[in-house]
Amino acid sequence: MSAFEYSALDHKGRSQKGVLEGDHARQIRTQLRDRGLTPLSVVAVHQNTPQKTAKPSNLRLSATELALLTRQLATLISAGMAIDETLQAVAQQAERKSMISMLLAVRAKVTEGHSLAEGLTLFPKVFPKMFQATVTAGEQSGHLALILERLADYTENRQHLRQKTLLALFYPALLTLVAVVVMVGLLTFVVPQVVQVFVSMKQSLPWLTQALIDFSYFLRHWGGVLLLLLLLAVWMWRYAWRWLAFRCWVHRQFLHWPVISRLVRGANVARFTRTLSILLDSGVPLLEALSLSQEVVSNCLLRQAVVDASEEVRQGGSLSAALGKSGLFPPMMVHLIASGENSGQLAQMLNRAAVHQERELETVIAVVLGLFEPLLILFMGGLVLLIVLAILLPIFDLNQLVGA
Repeated sequence: MSAFEYSALDHKGRSQKGVLEGDHARQIRTQLRDRGLTPLSVVAVHQNTPQKTAKPSNLRLSATELALLTRQLATLISAGMAIDETLQAVAQQAERKSMISMLLAVRAKVTEGHSLAEGLTLFPKVFPKMFQATVTAGEQSGHLALILERLADYTENRQHLRQKTLLALFYPALLTLVAVVVMVGLLTFVVPQVVQVFVSMKQSLPWLTQALIDFSYFLRHWGGVLLLLLLLAVWMWRYAWRWLAFRCWVHRQFLHWPVISRLVRGANVARFTRTLSILLDSGVPLLEALSLSQEVVSNCLLRQAVVDASEEVRQGGSLSAALGKSGLFPPMMVHLIASGENSGQLAQMLNRAAVHQERELETVIAVVLGLFEPLLILFMGGLVLLIVLAILLPIFDLNQLVGA
């Protein structure tokens, strides 16, 4: 049986769309008429998928949805259910029509005699190459359920780390935004009204007050131009980011900045070691696993180091020596990989390296954010103090003149 997407009208003339299974389109039209619907179009999902269904943005699954889908497949397959029945059961539980269509398309591919991994290749934007290769290794080794469980854990851990980082950045970002808005409001609306009294007296003003007046004048008269220049700079940055040479130059700078380098290096190394560990533990050959793992490395220099290491391994060298030669990877990771190569437990050592890097990354993020918040408060407090002093200094001078 194959999956078909249909479009039909009910007795009130309202349009309805959905997915049904049948041997051919005529059978689907018969089912629709039995339900009191007038069929408009019936298209096989597996024929429509590569050209139309796989491209819309609504078929892009989030990490949470992909982890849930993988967990459901693993649970049902470990219970002894056939793959086609598993896909059908998961499709029945799905709420999004696009996901139902995707699962039934994969099921149609499986019922035609293809493997699950071959069915997943219909949706490369949903299931990355690493996911497909791991499923292929699980099917060949006969441990598909276990492999899917590991994939679900991997996806959930990545999503958890990402959400934890975003939540940690939310409060400092909000605090920064509010502080900037308050300072701009003070300088453009409040300060001009207050200092106008002193300007009208035509007396010499302290340098701090004069500097504040000049800066306030600049924001009020040139703030729009400054905002346009800022937007232009953002657009130019995004345009330049399309060029590989510019991205690699920026990535090289990131690796030289004290705090940023630890964050960038930690995030990329954690993803790389975790992905490589899962692939090797699933039975994927080392060279293929390295080729797939380099896709999760976002930094150009680190990715090129992995490519160079893959070439050395292809020529008979060791992975630890190849990665250590670049000087970009943490020594702890290189030592763990060397221990894994010597003991024949490379996947386990890579998993330990991934855990170590993830914990270190979380610690660095917590420390950076813990220091950033009080420093931001102190900085904004200092700016407010300068504004207050700039307003009070002329008052003090006026009191001294009156007293004299």
